[in-house]
Amino acid sequence: MNFCEDMDCLDDKLHDECGVIGIFLNKKPDADAKKEYKAYSAKNFNAATLAYYALYALQHRGQESAGIAISDGKEMRLHKDKGTAAEVFNQENLLSLSGHIACAHVRYATAGNKAPENAQPMMQGTKLGNIAVAHNGQLINYEQLREMLEESGCTFQCNSDTEVILKLIARSYKKGLERALIDTIQMIKGSFSLVIMTDQCIIGARDPNGIRPLCLGEVDGGWMLASESCAFDALNGTFTRDINPGEIVIINEEGVTSFDFGEKTAKRTCVFEYVYFARPDSIMDGIPVNVARERMGACLAKESGVPADVVIGVPDSGLSAAQGYAKATGIPYASGLIKNRYIGRTFIAPTQRERENMVFLKLNAVRSVVDGKRVVVIDDSIVRGTTSRRLVQILRRAGAKEVHFRIASPPVKFPCYFGIDTPSRNELISNKHNVQEICKEIGADTLAFISAKGMLEACRECNPDSFGFCEGCFTGVYPMSVPGEIHGKKL
Repeated sequence: MNFCEDMDCLDDKLHDECGVIGIFLNKKPDADAKKEYKAYSAKNFNAATLAYYALYALQHRGQESAGIAISDGKEMRLHKDKGTAAEVFNQENLLSLSGHIACAHVRYATAGNKAPENAQPMMQGTKLGNIAVAHNGQLINYEQLREMLEESGCTFQCNSDTEVILKLIARSYKKGLERALIDTIQMIKGSFSLVIMTDQCIIGARDPNGIRPLCLGEVDGGWMLASESCAFDALNGTFTRDINPGEIVIINEEGVTSFDFGEKTAKRTCVFEYVYFARPDSIMDGIPVNVARERMGACLAKESGVPADVVIGVPDSGLSAAQGYAKATGIPYASGLIKNRYIGRTFIAPTQRERENMVFLKLNAVRSVVDGKRVVVIDDSIVRGTTSRRLVQILRRAGAKEVHFRIASPPVKFPCYFGIDTPSRNELISNKHNVQEICKEIGADTLAFISAKGMLEACRECNPDSFGFCEGCFTGVYPMSVPGEIHGKKL
């Protein structure tokens, strides 16, 4: 019997690799914090507890594993395991992680398998102290770097590219922290947002193209790094700014310092962060995610409007775009699809057919909203097409007279090599079929995707100073050249 251990079989979506957190508190935790939980304040909680709440805010970025490494300035400790933050941590192990510096991670695997040893952060001791690394992204030269390190005598415990980064830093650490960071970052190629912890400080670094997100904020008693700004809100903190592409930020008891580690390159933020990955309440590179999605919906209405009676969104990332579409067309918006949020990670799904049919369990239509009506359904993407086909069936079963699918991203035709778990090209329905064929395959009355131009303009309207975006999964044009095959993905 097979088990559905992640949500892939239920949502047929692309998945981001992970979320990272770094915390440095200037105020040492009260001794009472080790004995019992008190009123919420950084004064009464150590950095591990704050990191735990921050991981909750980033849980949408990965549900396979979670981990927190902690330093009290002298000793470094780590707890990590498979599962969500709530499954991995409890009051006892959180209070055992006493310290004022934290490095934390939630993971969805792209590079490396789902074994527990691939959970992050990864930690290593050196003669000059301990190092812990949390990584969001994917290295395209992982195999070459690992081979080089193995030839120089390094041994590996797992097959994650994060361990390669850890080994490279440790190997150069004797040159000093700053030099070790620069040497390492100039060797690795691909996408990366890194949070690195030593015994005395926390460090953030973002790749020269800024493909994966990273930002800086203040919390009561110190500073924080996070993949998304919503993590600061969860701790009643304040967003300060985004980490720039090609920038290293070092946070210690003296404050925050930063420097660039390489030549300036064209910024290429992953546009799928705005389409699907990021939480709608986050602000990323000056673009409010919710506003960008609403404008994508409005663009869809302009490009491919259709007469209808009601507009509905596919929970959760399709909701904002649906509201934008409805506002632009004047067609009423309603909550026409209800999501079951209580399907566990170990839900039994013995066969592929049953896994596909589990969409009926995860989503259901509100009959009073769609019965006898022409329905416009807004979703963020179509990957394999299985979920879209089941959604059309669900809506017709509930009495929808017409079902018009509108997608707030262009057709996904190419795999991602920079931290998104995408199927191979032959599994992507838009790589094999045109729009008319896909429409027939999913059983909709009409189907339309937003244009690449419209999607990018929707983002730029939110921030006229925004730079370029990575559109590789739509166009096959990547921010940097990639080998013919990386981690089993072929061009």
